[in-house]
Amino acid sequence: MSEKPPALAEDEVAGICRDLIRIDTTNPGDHSGPGERRAAEYVAGLLSEVGLDPEVLESHTRRTNLVARIPGTDPGRPALLIHGHLDVVPANAADWRIDPFAGEVADGCVWGRGAVDMKDMDAIILAVVRQRMREGRKPRRDIVLAFTADEEAGGNWGAGFLVEEHAALFDGVTEAIGEAGGFSVSIGDRRMYAVQTAEKGLAWMRLTATGTAGHGSMIHQDNAVTALAEAVARVGRHQWPVQLPDATRAFLEQVSSALGLEFDPADPGSILGKLGGMSKMIGATVQHTTNPTGLKAGYKVNVIPQTASADLDGRYLPGREAEFLEEIDRLLGPAVTREFIHHDVALETTADGALWDAMAAALLAEDAAAAVVPYCFSAGTDAKWFSRLGDGVRCFGFSPLQLPPELDFFGMFHGIDERVPVDGLRFGVRVLDRFLDLC
Repeated sequence: MSEKPPALAEDEVAGICRDLIRIDTTNPGDHSGPGERRAAEYVAGLLSEVGLDPEVLESHTRRTNLVARIPGTDPGRPALLIHGHLDVVPANAADWRIDPFAGEVADGCVWGRGAVDMKDMDAIILAVVRQRMREGRKPRRDIVLAFTADEEAGGNWGAGFLVEEHAALFDGVTEAIGEAGGFSVSIGDRRMYAVQTAEKGLAWMRLTATGTAGHGSMIHQDNAVTALAEAVARVGRHQWPVQLPDATRAFLEQVSSALGLEFDPADPGSILGKLGGMSKMIGATVQHTTNPTGLKAGYKVNVIPQTASADLDGRYLPGREAEFLEEIDRLLGPAVTREFIHHDVALETTADGALWDAMAAALLAEDAAAAVVPYCFSAGTDAKWFSRLGDGVRCFGFSPLQLPPELDFFGMFHGIDERVPVDGLRFGVRVLDRFLDLC
């Protein structure tokens, strides 16, 4: 009896995505979760099976990363990094229609935590690489694969650990692709594929006010809680001016053109309202943002505490960090200090060059009537770490998916009922495979 032939990438991608979702890699932001070890071991098994020799690297117990290199046919060309993270944010099963860690396939979708962030792209990468390795189809340039821990908490135990402790694994890398780009957006009767060329910087801060402790029945002019509350309100309600990164301007200009409208850069809101589920994310890239997310003070109702603190999620536009922090300090005033909980760079590159052309050609080969447009991501990715390798790495968000117009893709990032269409995964396989031939 002959052996069953190996599954093609399009046939096995949904199964790999399902298997990854079933491995709980919840990242609460510390080491109390299950970690990424089981998922990394699963990935290592899939890559070893087709002849690769992945390195499994732990930054802390169960906080596991994996790196593998696929040699290209032209060793003189610079290498390309393809990265995906294995961790996911927590999920409360009671809120979901389908168990978030069951990895069920229903209504044409793979359901579960990580289905769009980002075990879908992990599965696409693995399915494509496995088929190419089985068929002996080598890329022209070296491809470095990195599957990381801890992206959902800033990446210190994942991409940060790899960049700082194992940079030699990325020798020759000058460009990278990762999450949050290459997905379809329906604008009127036009389909566009948004490729990430920029992302906002990250400034998670702890604000602290200090006053005089005392009895709650007495008058205290230097009450730390009052000083902090006033500062938090000033920052939280501050109206930041509109300042368009190049990627945001380019995206909104092309959306306006597709809708037959004239774009007014001073009034991006007139276009944002026509973007559906993507409007909040793009809207957050036309200005800096500062959102208070936590307050802590006191231990008894009749005791005035000496200190009070608040947490602030700040995101700043590319190239504008100094002005952002200067304005934060002005808003806080002299009574409140700040320190970083996590601080990371903003990124921005241009929508041109051979890699951009390869991404666009791979997408348009599958959807010739579409347009490929750059955009700025309001959140952050592991690209922040990988951009620091060597003399600097040019990073793009390119995890291709074709999505039905009615699917609220951005609403499912860290949301409930996260799911990815099986047909979208198969589309991603075809695009990534062609991209590897072109890049």
